[in-house]
Amino acid sequence: MRTVLFPGSFDPFHNGHLEVVERAVDLFDEVVVAVLRNPQKTDPMFSLAERQAMIEKSVTHLNGVRIVAISTLVVNVAREVGANAIVKGLRAVTDFENELQMAQMNRQLSGIDTIFIPTDSTSSFVASRLLREVAGFHGDVTGFVPKPVAEQLRLKLGR
Repeated sequence: MRTVLFPGSFDPFHNGHLEVVERAVDLFDEVVVAVLRNPQKTDPMFSLAERQAMIEKSVTHLNGVRIVAISTLVVNVAREVGANAIVKGLRAVTDFENELQMAQMNRQLSGIDTIFIPTDSTSSFVASRLLREVAGFHGDVTGFVPKPVAEQLRLKLGR
């Protein structure tokens, strides 16, 4: 079985992330979405459990997707779930520079390759950081996130 790991902080999970999962499902037997606690990002909007639940509700239309929450190195999780590869979405050249460095480190640590999936141009500008900012100022982000995420944002922000 071919398994791919899709790691990220997903705070919150958005349509660009969903697109990567949907495309990875076509390429692999199983897609494991790993919700990370990123120590470089302080004050997450949602807990790991909340993010995991939102993603689970957002991918119910897909077969072969499993969600895990982790607080360790991505390569450790890749080994634990039996991943043959790691998949990452790319929005722009700036993403590539950062992701390439991580991919090279992960390969040196584990021998696991990273596959890059460029997002559609309709998602190329969407970033969780921007969505948190817009939603925090009561802006409408419903067009950029799956419905379960939009509902959770509304509840979290008291609207």
